Amino acid sequence: MELLRPESAEAAAAALGNGSVALAGGTELVPLLRDGIVRAEKLVELREVVPRGIDGTRIGAGTTLAELEVDQEIPHALREACSLAASPQLRSMGTLGGNLLQATRCWYWRLKFPCYLHGGDRCHARAGQHREHAIFGNERCASAHPSDPAAALLALGARLHTTARELPLAELYRLPTDDDREVTALEPGELILEVEVPRPEASVYLKAMDRRKWSFALVGVAAARLSDGVRVALAGVAPIPWELPSADALEHATPLPGTAYKVDIARALIRRALEAVGAPATT
Repeated sequence: MELLRPESAEAAAAALGNGSVALAGGTELVPLLRDGIVRAEKLVELREVVPRGIDGTRIGAGTTLAELEVDQEIPHALREACSLAASPQLRSMGTLGGNLLQATRCWYWRLKFPCYLHGGDRCHARAGQHREHAIFGNERCASAHPSDPAAALLALGARLHTTARELPLAELYRLPTDDDREVTALEPGELILEVEVPRPEASVYLKAMDRRKWSFALVGVAAARLSDGVRVALAGVAPIPWELPSADALEHATPLPGTAYKVDIARALIRRALEAVGAPATT
């Protein structure tokens, strides 16, 4: 395997594809390479070409979660989401851009079952073991998106700057379809460079997990009170980070038999999150 060290973000983007994949912190990619889920002939090193650091409301995609969790200029919801995302060792290496692009932790996908995301015709989790899976958007694939920061940024109304365009974070994600099994909208060779994060009046991130620390969210709830209202987004409940138009939207959840408990957890966390940002809870 060859390691490429391009001199610019544009050169890095041009080097991707045709057997090349991007390497930043490596906390996501290296295990996928090890397990044969991702195959690559070349790794394109991003650490020297993707922005790193915090400049007002703009955060470089190469900034680590450890750097974000201690910066008092960062909205509380994002700091807390970063601090709860993984172990200290992983947070010191994992980048914000890489975290937003995390692959599902669904064990069927990780064990390379011919599931829907792998191009198959069904979701094995729906009829199998699915305690940690989705309660929204699970008609085709019941996997649960694992990123805590993604939910926080979705609630905060963040925007992305890539090598090709600017877009709301919400438009980065999409549910898989029969025509396109991808859950992100990045084009081949497109890299996330910066994340622009509005400053809310108040924000919070709450997380329920099997262990008290360093575990993926069973349910994560981010709430942000902005000048135009309150936004709520969830982690661990859908194949993508999931924004709720209102707390009452929980009534439209479609849990599987083994994930119905997540609705009750989400309801309790949403109530606490709304109280924390000074908004009325209606569910």
